[in-house]
Amino acid sequence: MENSSSKERLILSSIDLFSRKWFGTVSVAEICRNAGLSNGLFYKYFKDKEAIFKEILDLVIAKISSAVAQVAGESALERLTSFIDIIYSFSQENTALVKVFREGQYRYFEYEKRLKTVYERALFFIFKAEPDIADYLFGLGGLRFASIRAAFHQIPVEQKRLLAILKNGIFHGLPIDEKKVFSTSITPLPLQIMPDGRERLLIEGKTLFGEKGYFDTNIHEITDKAGLSTGAFYTYFDSKESFYSELIHRVGREVRHFITINLPPGLNSLERELRGLWLFIVYLSIDRTCYGIVREAEFVLPAEVKIYYDAFAEGYRKHQDPGIAALDPTGIEFLLGVAHYLGIEVIFDESPANARNVILQLGSYYQTGFSGKFEL
Repeated sequence: MENSSSKERLILSSIDLFSRKWFGTVSVAEICRNAGLSNGLFYKYFKDKEAIFKEILDLVIAKISSAVAQVAGESALERLTSFIDIIYSFSQENTALVKVFREGQYRYFEYEKRLKTVYERALFFIFKAEPDIADYLFGLGGLRFASIRAAFHQIPVEQKRLLAILKNGIFHGLPIDEKKVFSTSITPLPLQIMPDGRERLLIEGKTLFGEKGYFDTNIHEITDKAGLSTGAFYTYFDSKESFYSELIHRVGREVRHFITINLPPGLNSLERELRGLWLFIVYLSIDRTCYGIVREAEFVLPAEVKIYYDAFAEGYRKHQDPGIAALDPTGIEFLLGVAHYLGIEVIFDESPANARNVILQLGSYYQTGFSGKFEL
């Protein structure tokens, strides 16, 4: 009993620390100190820090699997309603665990694959049909993201609105012109000619952080690549953290600008959304480092990442079609979530193989929701 209690205290201590700090900054000694236990006791239960981290990831998947197993209802609509309540409530009630899993999802993608399987089984139970990737992205992408943003950033997300979107869509009655959505006429971002010292630092820092990560990259490496002295770095930036903060905002600006300059005139709200998804995939294929920088920043500088996503949300509010009902906060978070998890599929799983078809399927769901495919 004593042994079991000690192991549980170590796990609880680790959840506390990993939910507040980046994995790389937490030590075994800190975990033990936080648990009020000796370092030697740690190694009775775990080989190393990675082992306890993965045990927590296993725990999260088991808890979510147990939670979604409680989905109930006679009809698909009742089961979908139950599912939304469970997913939303899990993020609210287990915020620390969700934060740890967000990092685990980034570090060890096989855990995200396992969780995806849990969710796909739930969708199968709800609709009595095998889900495809568009079913998964529409059914879980917006729901997961909105629930997490509500828990992490207190974004006003309404469960009834999530149900309405999943049931009936979000862009009702709008047509889709595939030629406009998938136009291959792409304008690249402006090329920097003879960048100054600050710009060279940002260019090289972005590459290094994207390839090696924040904690495995030091200032000397950045200045060396940029052909500058370490002292020159501090002429432009107060610290490595402030430098990384600037990179996060830059990535957001670059993605938004790339999408904006490649949105042709004459698109309706739905076509613009689908075109944006397509351009996001194109951008990730051009610059694969940007996504890793933002994902890692969720744990290094979470406040900056909130600003990053808030800027995208503000973009939705600014570009509303006259005569079309304005997107509410829940709808905006839902759309951001689908794009976010589509990005995960592309970056980590190198799918969907046929992005055009998936985006068109998502477009159909945005028009009619699951009601267009399933009896709800």
